[in-house]
Amino acid sequence: MNSRAYFYLSVTALFWGANSVAGKLAVGHVSPMVLTTYRWIVALIIILAFMMPQVKRDWPMIRKHWLQLLLYGIFGFTAFNALLYTALGYTSAINAVIEQAGIPMLIFVFNFVLFRIQASIAQIIGFSVTLIGVLVTAAHGEFSALAELEFNFGDALMLCAAIVYAAYTVSLRWKPDLHWQSFIAAPAFGALLSAIPLFFWELSRGAAIFPDTTGWAIVLYAGIFPSLLSQVLYVRGVEMIGANRAGLFINAIPVFGTILSVLLIGETLYSFHVVALLLVLGGIAIAEWGRPKDNKKPAG
Repeated sequence: MNSRAYFYLSVTALFWGANSVAGKLAVGHVSPMVLTTYRWIVALIIILAFMMPQVKRDWPMIRKHWLQLLLYGIFGFTAFNALLYTALGYTSAINAVIEQAGIPMLIFVFNFVLFRIQASIAQIIGFSVTLIGVLVTAAHGEFSALAELEFNFGDALMLCAAIVYAAYTVSLRWKPDLHWQSFIAAPAFGALLSAIPLFFWELSRGAAIFPDTTGWAIVLYAGIFPSLLSQVLYVRGVEMIGANRAGLFINAIPVFGTILSVLLIGETLYSFHVVALLLVLGGIAIAEWGRPKDNKKPAG
């Protein structure tokens, strides 16, 4: 089960790392809220085409938990991505993907504060090493600069996005017992409902950019891979090994995102990025190696 969970979560991190790069590529081709709305339209078209028989079978359970499922879509799907895409208009794709490495630390903190789920010493060290990697990126390799560090607007939005997704991950402990198709379908509908007001807000400001050819390619990618496949694999991974351990794999997003940023959009890879990535990978290895035995339970 661990091997399958590791595979699911690694593929999830790959798709999400590419999602940050896609968000950066989207600048000038499709605006953040148009992208957020259109990606869920694409996702729902796929759901309607392939998943409706299962949704119909699970309809009594969906109706019973409709509010919870809509909230999963609003916060875990729409709010996070709207913040991410907006942030990428102000900060680099490399910074965005590495700053997401703070999510596992937040998951640990939320689990401890709310449920007193404790981590081992090795996990705490691993989380700390990951945090140092995030700080290396924020300070551009100069720790002395942290005293004078001023995050830009994009970095602040990424912090909000990290808090939102950590809270979503922890809340999955209360997920209704639904088939994966139904669980994705209902929140996806909630995601679209919550994206529509953001779409009209952006339109009213005259900031909406409707997709050109490149924009449509990004919309299709976002609608299929991060919106559907990643969400399915991430939820399954949390079910299999628990939120604390699954959340660590979010740290792999910087690895994939940085490589893809350099290869696809020509961003510069600095030595401090390499140091940060090594720290992130080291944090994953230390925390997973020293996990508590009872963290194998999905509740953690």
